Amino acid sequence: MKFKVDQGHVYSVLKFLAWVLLAIVVAFVIGALIGYGMSGKGSPFSVFSPHTWQHILDFLR
Repeated sequence: MKFKVDQGHVYSVLKFLAWVLLAIVVAFVIGALIGYGMSGKGSPFSVFSPHTWQHILDFLR
C-alpha cells in the first residue's frame, strides 16, 4: 500500500518541528540561567561552565 505524500506538507511539518525544538532549547537555556542565577552562587552565566555540570553529574551519581 503506497501513500501519496505532498512534499510541501512534509516540509511544513519538518519546519514546525525545527521551530519547536529550537523553542525547547531556548527555554532550557533561559530556565538554566534564571534557576542557577537565583539559587546558585555568583554569575548566572557560570551555568555554562563545564565544572558546574561536572558537579551536577557527580551529585546525581
